[in-house]
Amino acid sequence: MKIIGIDIGGANTKLASADGEIIELHYIPLWKDTRLQTALEDMAEEHRPDGVGVVMTGELADCFEDKEAGIRFIMGAVENAFNCDIRYVDIEGQFYDGSGDLRKLAAANWAASANLIGAEIGDCIFVDIGSTTSDIIPIKNGKHIAGISDFSRLVRSELVYSGILRTNVACLLDTLDMAAGKCRVSSELFATTGDAYLVLNDIEEDTFTCDTADGAGKSKTDAMRRLARVICADIMEVSPEDIYHIAEQVRDKQVSVLTEAISVVAQRNELDRIVSAGLGEFLIRDAAEKLGLECISVAQKWGDGISRVFPAYAAARMFDEDVLKENRA
Repeated sequence: MKIIGIDIGGANTKLASADGEIIELHYIPLWKDTRLQTALEDMAEEHRPDGVGVVMTGELADCFEDKEAGIRFIMGAVENAFNCDIRYVDIEGQFYDGSGDLRKLAAANWAASANLIGAEIGDCIFVDIGSTTSDIIPIKNGKHIAGISDFSRLVRSELVYSGILRTNVACLLDTLDMAAGKCRVSSELFATTGDAYLVLNDIEEDTFTCDTADGAGKSKTDAMRRLARVICADIMEVSPEDIYHIAEQVRDKQVSVLTEAISVVAQRNELDRIVSAGLGEFLIRDAAEKLGLECISVAQKWGDGISRVFPAYAAARMFDEDVLKENRA
């Protein structure tokens, strides 16, 4: 059987096959276009799977009245696109049987990941940083012991709403240390974290898959221009060194916030190793080093591509293993 997993987020839809041979990432911002249906139809036509495992976080997009409306929209798009066995992973890391609270499907992509990490690696803190958010999931005895909603995970430091590409720099930093002195930042969407990591060579242009703050290009010069605007300047007013230092401070702040959150989760659950995944593995390594914790890389174990679409891959693997169990029975 050909099994694929699909992770439908508010900004990105990711796809992976259970054998890891197919890896795709599509920028589909649900709040401003309706391309999800046609994109899924294209995937169905190209891959013709026998089964699809689905996880989602896109139900939180503010184009939906509430989470249930978002879940129903996503389910409808999937079921209209694929003519095969479709199974949805719920927040408990199980396949939803169609009964009970539909909201159990909300923000459940990390639960699929936790299943796979728990089975193959064991007790750890699974940290996955994508374009928008950072999941910090405690796993013990093969199962996650995290909160069962985004709200509860925010309270427990298991979710940090900060990512590698889309986070507004002004949400991270109130002030910046410049050569001219401490400078307050403008509370506008002038630059995002993706700009900082382009300047620092942590990501490449083709990794910057989402829209930029100004809708302009994704070269280093474009990124420097946007970062300069954060202090109400342009590249004629501040030096390249100053802009590079802005990017460094963005990186330092994200590492600091991540380190603090991981520390809270580690101490609460008495866990002393991290498994890193996602576009932001490089930040997770820095946080682990600051905390003195062992860090196991998903990219090194399964490959960089799978690391970046890990919930989709985990959903596909979960479906594949479920089919094997059914066949044995």
